[in-house]
Amino acid sequence: MSISAKQVKELRDATGVGMMDCKEALKEADGDFDEAVSILRKKGQEVASDRAAHEADEGLVVTALNDEETAGTIVEVNCETDFVARNDEFQEFAERVAERTLTERPDDLDELKELSYEDGETVEDELVALTGKIGEKLAVRRFDILESENGHIVSYIHPGSKLGVLVDVAGDGDVDDAGRDVAMQVAALDPIAVSREEVSEDVKEEEREVAREAALNEGKPEHVIDQIVEGKLDRFFEDNVLLEQAFVKDSSVSVQERLDEADLTVNRFTRYALGD
Repeated sequence: MSISAKQVKELRDATGVGMMDCKEALKEADGDFDEAVSILRKKGQEVASDRAAHEADEGLVVTALNDEETAGTIVEVNCETDFVARNDEFQEFAERVAERTLTERPDDLDELKELSYEDGETVEDELVALTGKIGEKLAVRRFDILESENGHIVSYIHPGSKLGVLVDVAGDGDVDDAGRDVAMQVAALDPIAVSREEVSEDVKEEEREVAREAALNEGKPEHVIDQIVEGKLDRFFEDNVLLEQAFVKDSSVSVQERLDEADLTVNRFTRYALGD
């Protein structure tokens, strides 16, 4: 049957797929619009399958907060090239996934993929369709949700959207100012824990063993080795524990001192760097 230019345009406007693909889908569907959409989605599934072996190590890290700023989500969505990461549709998809994740609170990626996206379609449906339109392997890689019991969730996305942070802060101070400072600190220096008490015993013991071996190799006297080991462990905490790190905006004070000044405390944080 004859397919009009108007039909092709309507299908392209609805799906974003190229004109020739839309025309072929309409021909295959004998002009049935819904069937043509289904055909294009199936082609998208084929594209997703064809590209399964490709590396998708570009993409975006995005966050979303509720109106009260008591809950937030952070999501990493991957593609193959930075060019696609800057694509408006890909960015819209990533932001929409973060919003749906915040609203529905899935337990894992399988549940996330089954969340409703829009117009009766799931996140997975949209991912497959977008893969077909863009022609690259796309994936939702991971997500996390932070809920604050007695404070606020602060979000920070580094320019380029390849690094993002959520921080749970509490207190009567200026959350917008000091909270953002702490989020930027986490982004910049990648701490492993909020306080030294949260560092696992395995990590502490490994650092002690490294310090002890180094001291022995340097010929340090046995009676001072324990003191040297604990001193090096303290320095490890200063480098890697958030509250003990030097504040990035003023290295003369620690993050703990910055928080004390602002009358705030940090409960926890999540940091995503693209591809980590």
